[in-house]
Amino acid sequence: MDKGKILEVIGLNVEFPTRQGVVQAAKDVGFVLHAGRTLGIVGESGSGKSVSALSVMRLLPAGKCRQSGQILLSGGDDAAPLPLHQLGEREMQAIRGRRIGMIFQEPMSSLNPVFRCGDQITESLYRHLKLDAKTAAERTLEWFEKVQLSDPDRIFQSFPHQLSGGQKQRVMIAMAMCCRPDLLIADEPTTALDVTVQKAILDLIRELQQNTGTACLFISHDLGVISELAHEVAVMHQGVVVENGPVEEVFRNPQHPYTRGLIACRPPLHKRLHRLPVVSDFLSPDAEAPAPVEAAPRIVDAAAPLLDVRGVSVRYPGRPPVQALQDASFVLYSGETMGIVGESGSGKTTLGRALLRLVDAHSGEAWYNEHNLLALSDASLRALRREIQMIFQDPYSALNPRHTIGRAILEPMQWHGLCGSADEGREQSAELLRTVGLGPEYFDRYPHELSGGQRQRACIARALSVRPRLLICDESVSALDVSVQAQVLNLLQDLRDAQGLSMIFISHDISVIRQISDRVLVMKDGRIVESGPTDEVCSQPKSDYTRQLMEAVPGK
Repeated sequence: MDKGKILEVIGLNVEFPTRQGVVQAAKDVGFVLHAGRTLGIVGESGSGKSVSALSVMRLLPAGKCRQSGQILLSGGDDAAPLPLHQLGEREMQAIRGRRIGMIFQEPMSSLNPVFRCGDQITESLYRHLKLDAKTAAERTLEWFEKVQLSDPDRIFQSFPHQLSGGQKQRVMIAMAMCCRPDLLIADEPTTALDVTVQKAILDLIRELQQNTGTACLFISHDLGVISELAHEVAVMHQGVVVENGPVEEVFRNPQHPYTRGLIACRPPLHKRLHRLPVVSDFLSPDAEAPAPVEAAPRIVDAAAPLLDVRGVSVRYPGRPPVQALQDASFVLYSGETMGIVGESGSGKTTLGRALLRLVDAHSGEAWYNEHNLLALSDASLRALRREIQMIFQDPYSALNPRHTIGRAILEPMQWHGLCGSADEGREQSAELLRTVGLGPEYFDRYPHELSGGQRQRACIARALSVRPRLLICDESVSALDVSVQAQVLNLLQDLRDAQGLSMIFISHDISVIRQISDRVLVMKDGRIVESGPTDEVCSQPKSDYTRQLMEAVPGK
């Protein structure tokens, strides 16, 4: 290998045999990574980017896939490169953590829930650097300070479930970096995190990389994140690297239609589009890039309030009690979309759940069509719940894995007496599936047979099955690929316009909020700190916190 090369992947192929045939997850993938540099790998779910990273770590399930090609890790100084693709498991165990560190997408499932966070890092220091217990503990606390965790002593003694998502991700970074590896692999480490936490983690990885000279392989579906952190980028589609090069050159002048589609479908921060482009607009042979059309201001009937929320507060029990929501007040008009934006813990999800009585409000009123939702009996509330539906953040846990998609859609219609015979119900369900862009063939499929975007569409179809007037969307696009996110946002806008739906749209991403909402509430620490027309709040924010949210958006 040339001097300065840390990793070279040559002709990597990965195949998974299935009952339906062989799935080729990676096809002739190749790239080079140098010391102190970051290579971003970007693409949609299923593009092969995580499979490629797991191949480098040799973490793909043995016996369940076929792999070919070369993966060469620098041997150091003038030593010959290590052929990772030929090493045994015992040899790889010595390399994982010591020569190659990895930050996984979901820290909760990557950290051992029964061990304290500090002990999980000292274990790595014992194993790879042979440090004694006292030195390992001191080194762990130093790393907690480096990753900017406040109160390192408390974090050391805490279990993973006692930390926030951002804190757990920082613990994972400390674990991956504590042995000063030559290569850091970060697999979607900021997906679904608040933009401010995301910015802090990106800054942290960049700073640690500069201090240690570590090479970084950064995997993401977010082009904004890649543009901020990476020096080079490889774009993957259906297992193939379709474009690569310096990140500024690729993003400024993309050559492949798939790359152009990924860049175009991100919601812009500084304007609202009539319709977001989607990747399929760019992939057909005779496709011409659709010209972005700025959306005209929507006219909402301010004389027709649908929901009037007055001074709602929620307090969770504890010592002391946690004030999750304090004195929230707003009015939602018929046909309007109200965006609610803020970081984790700001109270936005609590507000949505309080309106549906999924959590108890300890004070306040929520008037819907002359009914105070917070004071209704359970029987009266059940009758109104048909008109107010919620789309949850995680579509997989929101669907019963034992029920088909058709049954999930049909059951609420039967419960509310909105369909006659079984044949009529199936026909109505098929029409709903067509409405959300799936089709009748999905009726008999189970949730695990669908992609994340397809499951979210199924959840939207289920919510629409009872003909609601108000949809509460709780982070319903936060973990989706930008391309699928664009499809779902377009779908929700179409449904709102066609059916006159009102929506409360909850998100931590202010770009998404600007695209879909007419007005916005900005929340922090359980309080509404700013509100107003979305375009006005985004173009002339009055609150320092709103400005902070906007400045934290990557690649803006």
